[in-house]
Amino acid sequence: MKRSVLVFLLIGTMLLQGVGLSACGKKITKYSTYSFDYFDTVTSIVGYAKGQEEFDLVAGEILAELNNYHRLFTIYHRYEGLENLCTVNELTDGVHRTVKVDRRIIDMLLYAKEMYDLTGGKVNIAMGSVLSVWHEYREAGLEEPWEAKLPPMEKLAEASKHTDINKMVIDEEACTVTLTDPLMTLDVGAVAKGYAVEMIARSLEEQGITGYVINVGGNVRTVGFKGDGEKWTVGIENPEDSENAYLAYLKLSGEALVTSGSYQRYYIVDGKRYHHIIDPETLMPSEGYLSVSVVCKSSADGDALSTALFCMSLTDGMALVEKLPDIEAMWVTADGTRYTSGGFGEYVNE
Repeated sequence: MKRSVLVFLLIGTMLLQGVGLSACGKKITKYSTYSFDYFDTVTSIVGYAKGQEEFDLVAGEILAELNNYHRLFTIYHRYEGLENLCTVNELTDGVHRTVKVDRRIIDMLLYAKEMYDLTGGKVNIAMGSVLSVWHEYREAGLEEPWEAKLPPMEKLAEASKHTDINKMVIDEEACTVTLTDPLMTLDVGAVAKGYAVEMIARSLEEQGITGYVINVGGNVRTVGFKGDGEKWTVGIENPEDSENAYLAYLKLSGEALVTSGSYQRYYIVDGKRYHHIIDPETLMPSEGYLSVSVVCKSSADGDALSTALFCMSLTDGMALVEKLPDIEAMWVTADGTRYTSGGFGEYVNE
């Protein structure tokens, strides 16, 4: 789960408070709000505005859009009168029907296919059959730790036969999605939050709104600068040492930062942790890293790439990052060693 990136405001906490700043002769103040309603995680919004009413208007727009994306992208809940990914995954008489969906779903699925190709299949939203098996065993293990078990490899291998992303058929003109394998389901956990945050941030930018940070479960996107014209300070959580809570502080203005980690969503079997980031090749939780952080222009890219890099060797992951423009990363290996891409240091706040 990408919950390991926290936004730091240099004056005080992220609670409602303010230091008067001047922009074009008008006093602006820092405000913040929180929500627990979207994407099964915590959302925080921090921004500078000329008053509470102005901030509430922008924050309300952000939360309303998050609600829209949450309803469209969830695979767990139906909503009356709405076709979403949950209904795309459903079977009718043993087959998936062709579902006419909102254009935002089509665009996100097309983006996910691009990331599948870019990462050599390490990000595969057609892995739902495999991930649902892991979800079932993880939830059971968390409810009754003394009975925690690993999914049988035979069960995972059988599920993996139904993960061909090319069997997700998209008709862009008709805005329809059809899963042609009746045993295949979609799971967009590696892209949904980051994609939604990015689309909302771009909408703010198009409206000329600046001076905000949106953080949805660790998918952080900065929109412009702080109210005093300075960049935002964002910290990357230390996966090992709670006393030294942060590995690095980055200076961002218009960039995103996303971290995938093995140390938050997991369960324990026979004394060993098994986290939620499943390697499509081994069908097991990827080993080798405690966390991978990506800083880039797009929260969508950060979300997808942090997952993909977590499932790659350091050599392959570094090669991918170095060939992509405006993408930097930091890896923390299982023994705590840190590696960074060539331009990562440009963001670090010394």
